[in-house]
Amino acid sequence: MDSDGPWSVAVGDFNNDSQLDIVVVNREDNTVYVLLGYGNGSFANQRAYSTGSAPTAVAVGDFDNDSQLDIVVANLYDNTVSVLLGYGNGSFANQTTYSTGSRPLSVAVGDFNNDTQLDIVVANFGDNTVSVLLGYGNGSFANQTTYSTGSGPQAVAVGDFNNDTRSDLVVANFNNNTVGVLLRYDRGALKNKITFAPTDGSRLRNCALFDFNNDSLLDIAVVNYGTNNVGVLLGHGNGTFGNQMVLSTGLNSHPYSITIHDFNRDGQADIAVANYDTKNLVTFLGSGNGTFENQGRYGVVFDFAPLIIGANSFNKDGRSEIFVAYDDIDYVDVLVTYDIGSFSNHIEYSTGGWPRFVALGDFNNDTQLDIVIANQYDNTVSILLGYGNGSFTNQTTYSTGSQPWSVAVGDFNNDTNLDIVVANRHDNYISVFFGYGNGSFTNQTKYSTGSGPISVAVDDFNNDANLDIVVVSWGDNTVSILLGYADGSFANQTTYSTGSEPYSVAVGDFNNDTRLDIVVANFGDNTVSILLGYGDGSFANQTKYSTGSNPEAVAVGDFNNDTHLDIVVANDGDNTVGILLGYGDGSFANQTNYSTGSEPTSVAVGDFNNDTLLDIVVTNWDDNTMTVLLGYGNGVFANQMIYSTGTSPSSVAVGDFNNDTRLDIVVTNLNEASISIYLGYPNEGFFKQMRLITGNGSRPKSFAIGDFDNDGQIDIAVANSGTNNISIFLRHANGCFGNQMAYATDSSP
Repeated sequence: MDSDGPWSVAVGDFNNDSQLDIVVVNREDNTVYVLLGYGNGSFANQRAYSTGSAPTAVAVGDFDNDSQLDIVVANLYDNTVSVLLGYGNGSFANQTTYSTGSRPLSVAVGDFNNDTQLDIVVANFGDNTVSVLLGYGNGSFANQTTYSTGSGPQAVAVGDFNNDTRSDLVVANFNNNTVGVLLRYDRGALKNKITFAPTDGSRLRNCALFDFNNDSLLDIAVVNYGTNNVGVLLGHGNGTFGNQMVLSTGLNSHPYSITIHDFNRDGQADIAVANYDTKNLVTFLGSGNGTFENQGRYGVVFDFAPLIIGANSFNKDGRSEIFVAYDDIDYVDVLVTYDIGSFSNHIEYSTGGWPRFVALGDFNNDTQLDIVIANQYDNTVSILLGYGNGSFTNQTTYSTGSQPWSVAVGDFNNDTNLDIVVANRHDNYISVFFGYGNGSFTNQTKYSTGSGPISVAVDDFNNDANLDIVVVSWGDNTVSILLGYADGSFANQTTYSTGSEPYSVAVGDFNNDTRLDIVVANFGDNTVSILLGYGDGSFANQTKYSTGSNPEAVAVGDFNNDTHLDIVVANDGDNTVGILLGYGDGSFANQTNYSTGSEPTSVAVGDFNNDTLLDIVVTNWDDNTMTVLLGYGNGVFANQMIYSTGTSPSSVAVGDFNNDTRLDIVVTNLNEASISIYLGYPNEGFFKQMRLITGNGSRPKSFAIGDFDNDGQIDIAVANSGTNNISIFLRHANGCFGNQMAYATDSSP
């Protein structure tokens, strides 16, 4: 409350030219400054008007019914409000001051006595009152009438809380942790306040009004700095409110600012809160019935403590944006909503013992995805047929060799029915099951591999239109190629050396020669091996690239949209995934790491938020979670979002199980003999779109929005308390903002 410089800003058309102008209060020299807009985003030089001492808050309205906007300012140190009547040409009369209570901190306007004339209300922090000054409609006001509040009223807002068409007041009381509602009755008088105590020690910081449950009655949301939550009080329509519903903002978060908006475009009001101590943004999505879903896992983390936030739908695509100003930091961040691809709580289905690996395919030709699982403990594969609505039949099992560790799917005998291949770690062979096309399979046919086959994949390595098989063998550090014949049989293996303890294999064209290549994750020596294919079923010797510690799984995809395949590796030993971007010639850049949960064991790729950019999903064995990392399309990924799984998640696969055009996820839970199904759905989160630099030492404290250059784009004006100026940022048609245009609010900015 003791900083100097521009402190509060408002906008309006002060000279009747249909262009937005700006008014800002400047505490350093006890003035308000008016900057008239030209309609092209630029502004005339400031005009200064004297106020009382330490002007802190400003509001605008037509107080003398001349159709010209006037200004009211709350003056903190001399306990007054200043009223400046506008002439309609952008100039204003000298102030007329009216006494208030002690240390007026917030000001608002409304018609409190139903005489169609605007009145003024002020929250007086120093003596625990609000002052109401009734307007005569000629620009003058009656002496204040004061009403008691709780201790330390910090903010005041106006609304009709009892549906009597009269304006009531709500006050947030910082010192005694209460919200006071003052109901108006005849001739502008207010009834004794109704007090709501959110929680002892809540230290109310801010409040907002909205109808959160669609009953046409105003509700209240309060920011409880001291107890780390937001309280929602649903209005009964008679001036009373229900018990506070508490929305946690996180341990030691100390929420500071709040804004209300429909962030996920479902027609319901949502809440966004900026947390001062944990330096993050948390959103609560409204259901329309007064309840909210905490979106804490999708929150944005800030570099500095946020001081004030505001929101609106500024983009032509209707997506919401949030502006964030920080405590003594010289810029404003712009956050934009985007689809973060959330997942429902998982549904579990029983499997055999120790489900180790999962793969997908349509085994009964009904166009719905089905699931096959390799069950390590009881030496079976489980088939679960999908209904196409996200649910599945109970499992049917088929015997395999000993310790089936991995499974893959393909049509090996060219009968248009999908078949299955399983790597049996303990028996040193693979099992092939031919599908009948109705969801059932033949008994296994065996083919020898190297020692300890642990991962299997299929593709056409010799360009004969028949599927082949690649298997990595843990025990003898090899990869085996079994070339397929058209009848579903396979040639004897050809082996190639890998790194130490190969654990996972994936296939792709890494050098853009239209011939398939192989990548192997080597658990024992912290590398991946690249074997470039010649297109005839043979491969070059391996080339190795370093990974993190104990790479246990590998997958491929184009993560930076350069048409070259890249590699993602799950590093079990250091709890990361490593991204190796491909150059398109078979070589790769050094890995970039992203944090996951504990002991990542499996990885898959897919577009989970329908933005056409590849994302990553990882299962974390040790902490029973699943990590989703959304891709930005440039090879960079967002911080992880974490979902709970069953016990010891060992494998993951992705597909659309309910035909809603969104990818879903299946995870095997090894130590509880089950799989978990996660259905994907659209959801809105935020990312930092751009940063608006306001200059060294500027310390932005407030902002206002409007179309300052008449181009149909919403622009922003920022009040900079440190440099005594206003920054104007004009938005271009592509959604970006231009560099600031600074306008002085002091004779020596």
